[in-house]
Amino acid sequence: MSTIEAALKERIKELTCLYEVSSILVDADPKEHIKTFTAIAQSIKVGFQYPEDTEVVIEQGSIHVATGTILTDKFLSTKIKVFDAVEGFIKVYLNKESLDFLPEEQPLIDNIGIKIGDYLDRVASKQNAARLRQQMEHADRLAIIGELTAGIAHELNTPLANILGFAELLKEDLEENFSVAADLDKIIKNAIFSREVVKKLMFFSRAMPQEKTLVNIVPQVREAMNLLDATFRKENVRYTVTIADEEMLLEVDTVQLTQILFNLTINAIYFSPPDGLVQIKVNQDAETIYLEIIDEGPGLSDEGFEKVFQPFFTTKPTGSGAGLGLSVVHGIVTSHNGSISAKNNEDKGATFKVSLPK
Repeated sequence: MSTIEAALKERIKELTCLYEVSSILVDADPKEHIKTFTAIAQSIKVGFQYPEDTEVVIEQGSIHVATGTILTDKFLSTKIKVFDAVEGFIKVYLNKESLDFLPEEQPLIDNIGIKIGDYLDRVASKQNAARLRQQMEHADRLAIIGELTAGIAHELNTPLANILGFAELLKEDLEENFSVAADLDKIIKNAIFSREVVKKLMFFSRAMPQEKTLVNIVPQVREAMNLLDATFRKENVRYTVTIADEEMLLEVDTVQLTQILFNLTINAIYFSPPDGLVQIKVNQDAETIYLEIIDEGPGLSDEGFEKVFQPFFTTKPTGSGAGLGLSVVHGIVTSHNGSISAKNNEDKGATFKVSLPK
């Protein structure tokens, strides 16, 4: 074979490789990057001058694919860029030191790197668009739920107050009838529970007025924990409170701050095992105050992570909660221009972290 014929054959191989890579990316499943990159690596291997002595490695993010064992340090490489940021590379190795790469083989993998980067750009753009659409739909649903719950809460307030008031009056008149008094106690208890649910609905819908004042939140935190001390002892759960500084100034609605502390702490107590430990940590930097509630419970499931702050979502048994506690916290934190996050701890339990700007 003449030199011209050999060179022409190599150009045809390179063009075929580019065509195959383009076809692979056109048909690629965005959820199957490993499969896609494996096919591309194999196509590159065949497209080089010495395929039997060539091995290809593609890395992108956490994905690593290779066509075989690397025996030398002789390689060509190119970067894979996603939105102009380097997120991976292609490396092509020659396993025989006596062999050399063709000058055209570097532009070949440079081209393929650009094609992979463009493909990943498109995938990321579609995913971002889908995520934004979901967030907008979620916000619309929450707005509708907020309007409904505000109306429901106002409508329920008056009959609940009547039920509670008349039940307490009846109990005073029928104290000697233990059977009836016990039934009235159940009515009162359930009416009080329902009233608390209505309060949470009003917090969630932001129907409760908000009064922000600049205060030192340290006494507020300590007072909230003192009020919860009996609940900790009753549920046989230990707790520690760590406050970094004696003065932490924050412009906040103090009632709603207490609601944040109560809801997160009671949630931690509920999921804690007997003799489990709940840690309450409060610290600050120049711009933000941080509240952390750390428990030793079972942690969050995959569904829990997705829905933990959604209204009416709960993993508690029926009657143990309305699924509003954490959504109320989320609403209060958001109204203070803050943020809240949840994560599972490395060993056990979960951590809820609230960040409130000063």
